[in-house]
Amino acid sequence: MTADLFCLLAAGVFFTSGLLTGVWKYVGIMHAETAQAPVYVDIAHRTSLMYAFSAILLREFVPYSPLGPTGTLWAVAVPILFFASAIAMYILHGILRDTDNQLRRPHVLGRGTVPGVLITVYMVALIVGEIGGFAILFYGLLRSAF
Repeated sequence: MTADLFCLLAAGVFFTSGLLTGVWKYVGIMHAETAQAPVYVDIAHRTSLMYAFSAILLREFVPYSPLGPTGTLWAVAVPILFFASAIAMYILHGILRDTDNQLRRPHVLGRGTVPGVLITVYMVALIVGEIGGFAILFYGLLRSAF
């Protein structure tokens, strides 16, 4: 699979997720006394749409990658997989309605909790993976431009 195709597939999946979670959000708004959807349903909807366009943005940087095809695929796949994992967690919290802030301690997941160290490791990996993947592609653009 090429980096271009991976980005487009991710954008399609994320956009579909945004559309479907938008319906879920609407239904939640219509049935809630406060006329508000559950917090993580709203977050899942908005981030799905945002990450769809982020995947397209990554695709625009692919031609400037300083890496070969396999390295470029990894440079886009790592951020996109973190985007996907974030959306999945937001959807899970939306289904469970277990929290309105997944980073508040204790880290609630359903009826249990997640050890803080796992959250910290995940967040550090997400930061390094998302910024690192994009930095490689952006470096390629800067190198080509100057």
